[in-house]
Amino acid sequence: MYVVLVYDIKITDNSGQKVMRNTFKTCKKYLHHIQNSVFEGDITRSQLSKLRLELGKYIRKDKDSVVVFKSREEKWLDKEFWGVEDDKTSNFI
Repeated sequence: MYVVLVYDIKITDNSGQKVMRNTFKTCKKYLHHIQNSVFEGDITRSQLSKLRLELGKYIRKDKDSVVVFKSREEKWLDKEFWGVEDDKTSNFI
């Protein structure tokens, strides 16, 4: 399946920074980083379950949120960029 994952972490203290860092690293293991707190990519159901379990270790249910949009395939998702489209390959020489 194809997913878009968006998270919002409250940074009110040092623990918020740690949650943000761990959330980013965990999402990066499974999906492609698109923009700030947005990730997307193809993922199996079992990988999505693993991702959810791993994020559950860090996400504070009273402060933070994660939203996952699911689609059968990327082709079923109509995506538009308004403004600058970040070319993730621009880092390569």
